[in-house]
Amino acid sequence: QVQLVESGGGLVQPGGSLRLSCAASGFGFSSYTMSWYRQAPGKERELVAIITSPGGSTNYADSVKGRFTISRDNFKNTVYLQMNSLKSEDTAVYYCNAIRFRNDYWGQGTQVTVSS
Repeated sequence: QVQLVESGGGLVQPGGSLRLSCAASGFGFSSYTMSWYRQAPGKERELVAIITSPGGSTNYADSVKGRFTISRDNFKNTVYLQMNSLKSEDTAVYYCNAIRFRNDYWGQGTQVTVSS
């Protein structure tokens, strides 16, 4: 059974940091491109960061470049999103995605709220 389980969300003050994790199981994690998306209330889901495999090339939305870092551990079947210098506009539900050819898997999401 395919599972993507996000964790690490919560409430943080502007300027703070959070580290999201996404634990994968039930498929060949190391062969999949992994991404983080987010969806704020009333807005479309948007791509935040992506990391390929093999090679580990990364790419980021312009709005998070220089503040967020995506990484993966193929031994732990986990992808991470380190979020620094958080802003109120980063408030959203963050989703983990795994994709390879026609296989496209999603996690249930984790809420990130940036507020003082």
